[in-house]
Amino acid sequence: MSIVSTRRPRIVVVGSIVFDCVAKADRLPRKGETVLGRSFGMFSGGKGANQAVQAARLGAEVYMVGRVGQDSLADHVLKNLKAGGVDTRYIKQDPSVATGACGIHVDAAGDNTIVIVPEANLACSPEDVDAAREVLASADILLCQFEIAMPTVAYALDVAAELGVRVVLNPAPAQPASTGLCSRATVLTPNETEAELLAGVPLPSGESNARASSDWEIEVSSRLLGMGPQAVVITLGNRGAYLANGAGGRLIPAYQVSPVDVTAAGDAFNGALAVAMAESREMTQAIAFANAAGALATTRAGSQPSLATRREVEDFLRNAVVVS
Repeated sequence: MSIVSTRRPRIVVVGSIVFDCVAKADRLPRKGETVLGRSFGMFSGGKGANQAVQAARLGAEVYMVGRVGQDSLADHVLKNLKAGGVDTRYIKQDPSVATGACGIHVDAAGDNTIVIVPEANLACSPEDVDAAREVLASADILLCQFEIAMPTVAYALDVAAELGVRVVLNPAPAQPASTGLCSRATVLTPNETEAELLAGVPLPSGESNARASSDWEIEVSSRLLGMGPQAVVITLGNRGAYLANGAGGRLIPAYQVSPVDVTAAGDAFNGALAVAMAESREMTQAIAFANAAGALATTRAGSQPSLATRREVEDFLRNAVVVS
């Protein structure tokens, strides 16, 4: 008689927690220009927090490690994390720093520019990771980004390696000095801009969104694999995601949607990918699932409010049409 485990996937996120201020306008302002906006909203955000909420909405047991201040913004973001199903016991409230904040401009096509002020996120320390060591030891996936202090990211990756926990590393925002951390990832998930910076290979002008499996993707993924991760997944916006591993490389196409706000698409993708990997899905299937979550996130405004539930993702996939 076989015994089937009913335990939910367990994911630990070590990352950023930010209060987002989102201004929408018909177009993004040029340097030195003021444009008239159409709407303004305030939301909980931060790459780490967004990815944690996405994973929780997809049914995972999610623990967040991070720091916020002792201020009204912290009250807001912690309330939203808890409402999203994230366990916040390992988030430290630090009275010496302010909660991180972010300014986001979104145009009519859903494209954006983002400026983040990390504040408390840079105070997140190895001691915070150690406080969560017990739950990390039983995790299926550690999910990290680059919006907190880099020594803390490095320490979290070392602890994961020590404990035998797989790592999804989203190298955002990418930094040239961060290439050494890529070797510690099970799966490395840069977008095009981040992949360009990490690999040192410029995007081909006018071609990056026109070719399904370009020479650029092949060269960049090869260089990134050479840094040591088991797999590289380059997210390509409305084209999908390019997977490269020991078996070669291939494009997993995106799904057709009408985007409203792409702010949280990458975070939705990473949270969903972590869940799919924790559920032992084959990698191309995991990426297709993550593509669906990312696509749905572009159809709603805001960061965490745009993140879909498992039922929504599964319903979407029943009738989804891939981009040709």
